[in-house]
Amino acid sequence: MNGATKVGAYVLGLAAVFGGALGVGRVVGPVGETPAAASHDAGHSASPSKTGGEAEKPAVPGGLQVSAAGYTLVPRTDVVEPGKPVDFRFSVTGPDGRPVTRFTPEHDKKLHFIVVRRDLSGFQHLHPEEKGGGVWSVPLTLPEAGEYRAFADFAPEGADGMTLGMDLSAPGDYRPEPLAAPVRTAAVDGYTVALAGDLAPGRTSRLTLSVSKDGKPVTDLEPYLGAYGHLVALRDGDLAYLHVHPDGEPGDGRTAPGPGITFYAEVPSAGAYRLFLDFKHGGTVRTAEFTATAGTAAAVPAGEDAPEADGSPATEDAEATPSPEGSHDPGDHDH
Repeated sequence: MNGATKVGAYVLGLAAVFGGALGVGRVVGPVGETPAAASHDAGHSASPSKTGGEAEKPAVPGGLQVSAAGYTLVPRTDVVEPGKPVDFRFSVTGPDGRPVTRFTPEHDKKLHFIVVRRDLSGFQHLHPEEKGGGVWSVPLTLPEAGEYRAFADFAPEGADGMTLGMDLSAPGDYRPEPLAAPVRTAAVDGYTVALAGDLAPGRTSRLTLSVSKDGKPVTDLEPYLGAYGHLVALRDGDLAYLHVHPDGEPGDGRTAPGPGITFYAEVPSAGAYRLFLDFKHGGTVRTAEFTATAGTAAAVPAGEDAPEADGSPATEDAEATPSPEGSHDPGDHDH
């Protein structure tokens, strides 16, 4: 069974659970609300317009479908041997059934490719190359056995941006890892990234991720794909995809190159989310990973131990910032 077939049945039960993105840096509110128009609705899936005065349907969340708005993600294979690098190839077909060859670049790339195992481990943010005729190629290694989810984030020329998803299998003895406990700091390659802010379902939350090295704030972050940081969020369970971007960009006259990178996000439901922050410093891109909860247990402050796997962390309401209308201009995120 290929990826497109396997994911179809899975998506039917998930299509109305999670709101799609409402422009860059935000996610639509509770299911049932009418999403507002946005200039970039990729992961975003935009809901189709209705005529005759009918209300719009809630958008299907990004990454849960292999096909949307007439576009389909078509892999050459959906089985990859674990631990063995492969030249992974795929195409995106359009409403006419032909491979799409013209894309609108977003964040310095025509297409972004995200791969993660279904237990939210093994995150990879890749950038395939065009090989001609609508075929994309990317070096891919699935490190361990298991079921993986791959996301293609792109905007066909003349169409809204979107995120399509497909399943990949790495045969073998699959031993899923438990989701990491929520914490306030993450360490990667000698860097420490601290998370401030909490997710609150149905409300706009301000998240700031601050980068330090050897105990000193990093104030010379380098632009990466047109920003000082990229944040991908995946919901635990269904892996609904959010591609959130920071408030401000390099060269806008107001955004400092660190140590803090601020994002505004809105999630529609309580639950656990895995956050992946890409940042560049010293010529190298690194990824810091966090587990965040919305409307349930708060993250463990820096310097404190995370709760044991079988423990029950204290529950408290997530603190969120006021509505974006009162805190920042959503138009700042248009691109």
